[in-house]
Parts: sequence; C-alpha cells; structure tokens
Amino acid sequence: MKLLYQPSSPFGRKVMVCAIAREIDDQIVTVLAGGESEPVVGVNPLGKIPCLVANDGTELYDSRVICEFLDGVGSSIPLFPDHGLRMRALRLQALADGISDAAVLRRGEQSRPSEPARDDVIEKQKRKVARSLAVLEADVPADHLDIGTIAVACALGYLDLRFADEPWRDAHPALAAWFAKMMERPCLARTIP
Repeated sequence: MKLLYQPSSPFGRKVMVCAIAREIDDQIVTVLAGGESEPVVGVNPLGKIPCLVANDGTELYDSRVICEFLDGVGSSIPLFPDHGLRMRALRLQALADGISDAAVLRRGEQSRPSEPARDDVIEKQKRKVARSLAVLEADVPADHLDIGTIAVACALGYLDLRFADEPWRDAHPALAAWFAKMMERPCLARTIP
C-alpha cells in the first residue's frame, strides 16, 4: 500500500495512527505529498491528502474512508467498534474532524492579508473549535482506542502544533488530562509532527 500524506496534517496523522494501532504500518509506503501536487491529483481528483493506493490498485481518499479500509487489514482489535459503541466512535470522529477542518481552514486564512471578510471566517472557525472543545470537556472520551478517540487526539495535537500560542488546556482540564494519557500510547506518540 502507498499513502500520500503530510505528517503535520491531522487527517494524515489519523491514518498513520490507525495503521500503527492495527500493526500494519510496515505494509504502507509513505510518500510526502501536498494537495494539488501531481502524485495526489493522479490518485484523488479532489487534490486532497491523505490518499491511499491499496495493493490491488484501488485508490482511496478521505481519512475516514482510508481508516475504515485499514480497519479491515490485519487481525488486531478493530478500531471501528460494533453497533452499540460504533455510533459514539463515529460521532467523536465527526466532531474531531470538524475541529481539524476548522483549524486547517483558519490556519490557511491567517496566512493571507487581513480583510474584514477573511477575519470573519477566522473568527467563525475559532468559535467552532471553542464550542467543540466545550462539548469534549463536558463529556470526555473514554480511554480506549477507537476511531473516535484517535480522531480527537489528532485534532488536539493539531491545535498544539498550529495554535500553540492559544493554549486550550487551562479551560479544559479534564480533556487535557485525557489527552496526556492518550499521548502515552505508542501509536500517538510515534506520530507527533
């Protein structure tokens, strides 16, 4: 398998964490690639990373799809639980991916010259992240490893990477304690950008 990704991307990191947790990372050749680059566009017409080329040539894109595919490779404990716990895991993944989407968009907008419309977009993305962190603080994820907890950890790690000057831990102590414990897991510790 070949994975086109950026290690600093919360979505690329999520894929690698899943691969390591499933103990199949040695089956994946990683290729550093940026969106809209020739190798990426050749696999994903949307020009977005991560994207994966499976051993049979199937081209997969979007971290959610790739992670679910990887969950079927190997024989480790599944990261997508059965129905009862599955909805909670998928809900957490959706919330975490929303945090990551908002943070990535905000970072992109902040790299451009300031103007009122752009400043409004930046503030809107900040509010999305703040509301989502409040939800996670009120209902801290479980300590087990599944697609939801992996996605939350990757989203929080991205906030640390790109917005270190805006610490989130003081206002979210329970979530901060959970994150510290999760970061002790080898699959997360090995993928810190």
